[in-house]
Amino acid sequence: MITINDRETVIALTPLWKGERFPDGRPKVPQKYLDQMKNMTLEELWKPIFIKGYESQFEGDLRTLHDDGRKLIGRAVTATYVPTRPDLHEVMFARGAEDGRKGNYNQWVVDSLVEGDVVVVDMYDKIYKGTFLGGNLTTAIKTRTKTGGGVIWGGIRDVEQMKQVPDVQVYYRGIDPTPIRDFVMKDFNGITRIGKATVLPGDIVYGAGGGVLFIPSHLVQEVVEGAAKTHVKDDFGFEMISQNKFTTAQIDRATWTEEMLDMLTSWIQTDPRGEKYRDLDWSLEYDLARNGDPDDTQTML
Repeated sequence: MITINDRETVIALTPLWKGERFPDGRPKVPQKYLDQMKNMTLEELWKPIFIKGYESQFEGDLRTLHDDGRKLIGRAVTATYVPTRPDLHEVMFARGAEDGRKGNYNQWVVDSLVEGDVVVVDMYDKIYKGTFLGGNLTTAIKTRTKTGGGVIWGGIRDVEQMKQVPDVQVYYRGIDPTPIRDFVMKDFNGITRIGKATVLPGDIVYGAGGGVLFIPSHLVQEVVEGAAKTHVKDDFGFEMISQNKFTTAQIDRATWTEEMLDMLTSWIQTDPRGEKYRDLDWSLEYDLARNGDPDDTQTML
């Protein structure tokens, strides 16, 4: 049986997620982590993923609708398309009709969005007649997601209209005035690909600085907390270097000594810059300091 946006398929693709899910099966990562990401950098969020072996989660070969520094953060709704062929189009369109879907394949996806979502679409780098978004659908995205947007491995059109839609950001490959034509849906909320990145439904999309990072849902809490630790260690490290208390070689080590961690946690508790980091748990870092190789000179990424 052909399925489109099937809850059981999404659950099967994301078994490591143990929390709440949306009706379509996508992991419902708590909003608080998305909010915390607004004040984090791409590199801070990338590092905890990379060291766990998730090396295909970033794509930087994209253009942005707005170049004003705004970030795109939300939960991925994925879709994959292929060049059309008549028999496949008949099959997929009939499947959509059975589910009560209206309009064209791109409208099916936009019509499914809820607050906090981001459209993530592989249009197989089709730009001429591959314009997944224009003014109307961007307006619909804004209405449904509030502050979402899209990552399109393909084209967009009506750019001047799109730029007038507030609070959205879109990453895309190219611009063309042609309307979208000659394509067929392969997957909806299945596995998709954006350039060099592999994306699953419910991944957290983090777009900043011209590139997009796709964070696996089950790693989000760990990634956000890891990014916060990196951030506060940097703040503390800059202070210690400026006071000539530690060298850059000491600060850049992957594993800090107990003495350094004691000074860090004390600084967090007493310095105003550490206030928002006071709930972080440093027990793992202390374990590494006690049980790891004290002569380890590996530097942090």
